[in-house]
Amino acid sequence: MQGILYEESTIWLFLLVTVVMGGWMAWMIGRGIALGWRPYWQAVLSLLLLGIAVRFIHHALFEGSFLSPHYYVVDTIVLLIIGSAGYRATRARQMTTQYRWLYERSGPLTWRAKA
Repeated sequence: MQGILYEESTIWLFLLVTVVMGGWMAWMIGRGIALGWRPYWQAVLSLLLLGIAVRFIHHALFEGSFLSPHYYVVDTIVLLIIGSAGYRATRARQMTTQYRWLYERSGPLTWRAKA
C-alpha cells in the first residue's frame, strides 16, 4: 500500500492527516454547504481546494511531496467521499424534517416521497 495510497513511512500518518483531520473538515464542508441549501458542485469545488490544504499539511509536517498529482488525487478522492457523505446526510435530514409531509427517510443518505 505504501507508495500507492500514501508516501509516508507508516499508514498512520495518512490515516491521521487525510482521513481523520481532512475527513472531519470534508464532512463539515459538505454539511455547511448543504445547510446553506447550496448546490453540490460548490461542495466539490471546496473539497478540491481542501485536497491542496491536506497535501500542504503532509508536506509541511511530514516532508511529503506537495506537488505530487498522484497523492493529490488519492487524498482528494478520500475527501470527496467523506464530504459527499456529509452533504447527503445533511440534505436527507433537511428534506425529511422541513418537508415531513412530503418525504420520509429511506436510509442514512437518502429520502423518498411518502406514499
